[in-house]
Amino acid sequence: MEQEAASFNDHAFAPMLSLELNVAMFKSRWQFCDRITEYLSDILGQGHNDPARYSNFLSVATNELIELAFRSTSEPGRIRFSLYRSATVNRLRIVFPGEEAFGRKHTNARSSEGQPVPGAGSGDLVMKSDGTVLLSDLAAIFRATIRIEKDGGQGIQIIADFPSAEDFR
Repeated sequence: MEQEAASFNDHAFAPMLSLELNVAMFKSRWQFCDRITEYLSDILGQGHNDPARYSNFLSVATNELIELAFRSTSEPGRIRFSLYRSATVNRLRIVFPGEEAFGRKHTNARSSEGQPVPGAGSGDLVMKSDGTVLLSDLAAIFRATIRIEKDGGQGIQIIADFPSAEDFR
C-alpha cells in the first residue's frame, strides 16, 4: 500500500466486528492471544476466493499485534478489538489503556518505507529484543499500514490496514 492509512473516521469503512474484554481477564492467560487471533483472522478471511489462505496469512500479523497489546498494557480497564472493511482494505483496530507517556509518542509504519519507523527508538512497545522494528517488518511483509497512536486521553490504539487483495507473496 503506497498510500497513508485512511482516517479512522473514514465512512468508507464498514464495521465487521467488535470484541471487548477486561484487561485483567485478557492478561490472565497468554492463550487468549491465539484464540482472539484465530477468531479475527477467520472473520477477515470471509469473502475471499481462498478464505483459509487469506486468514492463515494474516493471522501471523494479527497475532503479533495482539501479543504486542498483551505485553504493552498493564493498566486496569478494557481492551477492544475491532474489524472494519472497505472496498480495498481490511482494518484491525486494538484499543487499550496505556501509559500517558507512551501516548505522546506517535509511531507509524508504512509498507512503502524500507527503513525503520521514525521515532521508534522512543519506546519499547515497537521494538523486538534484537533492536529491529517489529511494525516496520510487519508492514513490509503484509503490504500494510500500521500505526500506534494515542486514543483520546485514555489509552493507546494500534491500527493496521491490510490490503484485501489476495496477491501476497
